[in-house]
Amino acid sequence: MDSLELPKRIFTLGEEPFPNKSIAYHTDDSKLFSAVRDALHDDEYEELKESRLGVFLKFKEMDFGWASRLVHYMLCFQLNIKKKYELWSLVGADPVRFSLIEFEQLTGLNCEYIEHLENPRCEVTNEMASFWERIGVSVDVGPSSEQIIRALKRCQEWSRDDRMRLGYLAIFSGFIEGRKYSSATRASLAS
Repeated sequence: MDSLELPKRIFTLGEEPFPNKSIAYHTDDSKLFSAVRDALHDDEYEELKESRLGVFLKFKEMDFGWASRLVHYMLCFQLNIKKKYELWSLVGADPVRFSLIEFEQLTGLNCEYIEHLENPRCEVTNEMASFWERIGVSVDVGPSSEQIIRALKRCQEWSRDDRMRLGYLAIFSGFIEGRKYSSATRASLAS
């Protein structure tokens, strides 16, 4: 069988970059995870864990740290392709594709196309504005992980819906968006 003509690699063999920080550097916040666990009642936590976003809680519970090394490997052996939502890497001499389709199958998350992802438009309802106010942040700015943890510590008297909403927000902020602890999660993305 003839060998397949593959696109060039992004990094020359032997010159792959060494990671200064783990890919999970800002997404492995044990304080945020503990705060979510402590804030929610057992049935609420189990419901959150069984939701589509619960996969991140399960990964955290399993101490799934090797994932960042796998992603680093895939990025270092990445092929230079033009498709925006696909990543092709070499595993040995064989090409392997990882796209939003595979990500959706692994995580169960909805990976459908979203128009204007960088600047999504969302209608701010009274309920949403009330929730952001309860957390103590502006709808325009959004909360940081730090602010979410503070809210988790004082949410015991909140409604079940608001506690669950805060749990989902914590997962989005700490695991999906994975921004610096003090950086705000844009409210438009979290809504």
